[in-house]
Formats: sequence, structure tokens, C-alpha cells
Amino acid sequence: MGERCGWCGADPLYVAYHDTEWGLPERDPRALWEKLVLDGFQAGLAWITILRKRENFRAAFAGFDPEVIARWGEPEVARLLADPGIVRSRAKIEATIGNARAYLAIAEREGFDRYLWRHLDGKPLQNRFRSLAEVPASTPLSERIAKDLKAEGFRFAGPTITYAFMQATGMVNDHLVTCPAHACCAAAA
Repeated sequence: MGERCGWCGADPLYVAYHDTEWGLPERDPRALWEKLVLDGFQAGLAWITILRKRENFRAAFAGFDPEVIARWGEPEVARLLADPGIVRSRAKIEATIGNARAYLAIAEREGFDRYLWRHLDGKPLQNRFRSLAEVPASTPLSERIAKDLKAEGFRFAGPTITYAFMQATGMVNDHLVTCPAHACCAAAA
């Protein structure tokens, strides 16, 4: 049995996230949207910061219900800016509201899960990296998906955020081949 990917360290919350969530193929459209929103909030911060605040985010953002969030305006933005349990960035909060509207348009047209997964013909990419230094921050595919998301009206979903999202949701398996989770994610694909 190999060692976990080094990025998760020894923090029990991070280890649990690594072992049970990160890299497993996610097909639920709402879960995909939540993860994309959280990855947008993570921009410029460590992921563990977002992970520690995830339950606060869920409470503050109505369980990430896009139908509710899409109707929000300045009163909700002000409420969220005053909430110390989340990352208080006006740009990211306003982007989430706009992203909820974009999500709903895609969901109605074709389904958010199908929209995302069609970029990979429905099958996760299985990378075989041996060291963290090999893992890219973005790829031509994440650049293409980010461009498509932007065309749909998404913000805070550039190529690096999109690649982190793809890793988190198992669209790509970037667990190191020496990590036991690599085989688990590959089998789940």
C-alpha cells in the first residue's frame, strides 16, 4: 500500500476529503455546481480554508440551491458580506448569483452534468503521475471548458479553477499512482 498524495498533509479533515471525495467521479448536477462554486471561492486561498468553511457556505447559500440563489439581489449580497463563516468577497458572491442563473439555463437545456461530462465523452481521464511536480495547474481541456463556461455566463471559472474542479469531481484522476486512492478512483470511473 502506497502513501497518500502529499498535498493533503495530516489534517484529519483534509485526509478524509482526500480519501473519500477528491477524485471520485461526480455525476450529480447539484453537487457538481456546489463544487464549482466552492472552487471559485477558493481562488487565491488554500483549499483547506474552504473545506473548513464548507458547512457555513452550505447554510449561507441555501444548500447551494441554484433556483433560490438565482433570485438573489443586493440584500442577500449584503447579508453574505456580513457573514464571518464564509469568504466575504463581493465579486465571488455576485459571481455565484450569476453562476446560478447560468447553471439553470444549462440545466434546462441539457443538464449540467451532461454539459460538463460531454467534454470528456462521459469518461474520466486517468492520469498516471508519480510526483506532485508532474500535476499541471491547468490543461488545454480545462482551458476549453473554462472558455465554454465563460460563454455560458460563468465567472470565477478560469482554466486553473476549472482544472481544480475537474480533479475534485473525478473528471480527471490526479491521485498519484503511488496513492491507494488512485486505484479506487480508476475503478469508480
